[in-house]
Amino acid sequence: MKKLFALAAIAVAATGVHAQDFPAGKPVTLVVPFAAGGPTDKVARDLAEALQKPLGTTVIVDNTAGAGSTIGNAKVARARNDGYTLLLTHVGMATTPVLYRKLPYNWETDFEYLGMINDVPMTLIGKPQLEAKNFKELRDWISKAGGKVNLGNAGIGSASHLCGLLFQSELKAEMTTVPYKGTAPAIADLMGGQIDLLCDQTTNTTSQIEAGKVKAYGVTTAKRLTTPALKNIPTLDESGLKNFQVTIWHGLYAPKGTPAPVLKKINDALKVALKDPDFIKREEALGAVVINDKRVEPAEHKKFVQAEVARFGPVIKAAGVYAD
Repeated sequence: MKKLFALAAIAVAATGVHAQDFPAGKPVTLVVPFAAGGPTDKVARDLAEALQKPLGTTVIVDNTAGAGSTIGNAKVARARNDGYTLLLTHVGMATTPVLYRKLPYNWETDFEYLGMINDVPMTLIGKPQLEAKNFKELRDWISKAGGKVNLGNAGIGSASHLCGLLFQSELKAEMTTVPYKGTAPAIADLMGGQIDLLCDQTTNTTSQIEAGKVKAYGVTTAKRLTTPALKNIPTLDESGLKNFQVTIWHGLYAPKGTPAPVLKKINDALKVALKDPDFIKREEALGAVVINDKRVEPAEHKKFVQAEVARFGPVIKAAGVYAD
């Protein structure tokens, strides 16, 4: 028995030394559960660069895409809990528990929550042929259309899908949902007039709005955005859709059981990275707002995600939408 206690003490001591030495010159892998080139991948690569100096090591981005982010999420949940494998994902952390009847991980218990990174606003845009000049006129048109409005999205579980579900729920209007395999074909069909409306991230819509290729009817934030191309677009809240606020946030996670000293080092490095002027500038160029509130703290981050699960759950269930 004494021998077992001695071995346990040695193991605990070794863990403590390892945690104190972290990252010990080894690279940290940032798993992104989406394909390269998308908005979340861009955020991850910007953050990876900003993290390297405060963390004191190289940060590598690993795109493990598939099954609406669940493959990459599961990969991190099963990874060694030593701090060298982290997950960067978006609002999907809060929506996959509702969209998928069975998940290969538990979103509440299989991860250590490290902190929020940014908020990416959404924009409600319409095809250029729409006669409605503002949201009030658009709302009237939707009401008179009687369910014949085609609302596109980038696929089940995507940011645009979630925004669209909330939009229909708030308006209490039935629309024809048209899912695509990605944002690019959805926007292409919107510009061509094949669909009527789309609610998607500023990262995907700003250039089309700026070029006048689509009509912008509102942003989904509490206040107007300061981005030059979007600063004159009213919020949906001020246009009459009260408290309609949807952002596609990103957060950072580690496998459950990662030593507390390691978690603190990563969280401290994250806080430094979020104040990096170059990182802030790159995120602002995407229309994203870097987090500078209490959600950068692990406990507040988790509390926020729990609230998002409670918020999106009833809307998704009411729509009867499942990804499996």
